[in-house]
Amino acid sequence: MKPLIKVCGLKSNAPAVIALQPDYIGFIFFKGSARYYEGLPPEVPSAIKKVGVFVNHSTAEVLEKLDQFGLAVIQLHGDESVGYCQELRSALTRQEHKETQIWKAFGVGPAFDFTRIEAYLKNIDGVLLDTKGALRGGNGVPFDWELLNRYTANKPIILSGGIGPESIAAIEQVLKSGLPLEIIDINSRFEIEPGFKNIQSIKIFIDELSS
Repeated sequence: MKPLIKVCGLKSNAPAVIALQPDYIGFIFFKGSARYYEGLPPEVPSAIKKVGVFVNHSTAEVLEKLDQFGLAVIQLHGDESVGYCQELRSALTRQEHKETQIWKAFGVGPAFDFTRIEAYLKNIDGVLLDTKGALRGGNGVPFDWELLNRYTANKPIILSGGIGPESIAAIEQVLKSGLPLEIIDINSRFEIEPGFKNIQSIKIFIDELSS
């Protein structure tokens, strides 16, 4: 099965990315990011799922963006605790947003303890594995994907961190491993500058990964 594709960090040329019809698009609502999205949401076909990326936001702030953008997924990319995820899940249920997914991101390095993920599983729908680096995402370098062999959780993997045009073969190897890799998350390696995506490069990548 081919993985789905998320293009994250939309900003300057969002309509051009949307025209490529990726499966997911990501809007970063963390003001410390060079890809911080301001303004009104763009027009997005219903087939494309919108992801909001949050870093240590309050649940009230998350719910506000959820309603404003019609988010299908809330991506938690900060230091959110297990208790926070439980609180957010309860808030989504109260607000009649039961169908909204929660993805929790984890920064992976050589010493990452994959058992940390276990405590979150009851209240999340996906595990986003990113490269542990100086930035909250968008570091532009991959982690050692051999570490994925330590993954034992029963949730889908969203693979992120330094994925570029040359990553197709390595992605296909991970897919053959039997791991629950469902979504490929691309960002900084497909940019001309932060938030301004290289449309041709993304198109080629989508076509190759889907072939």
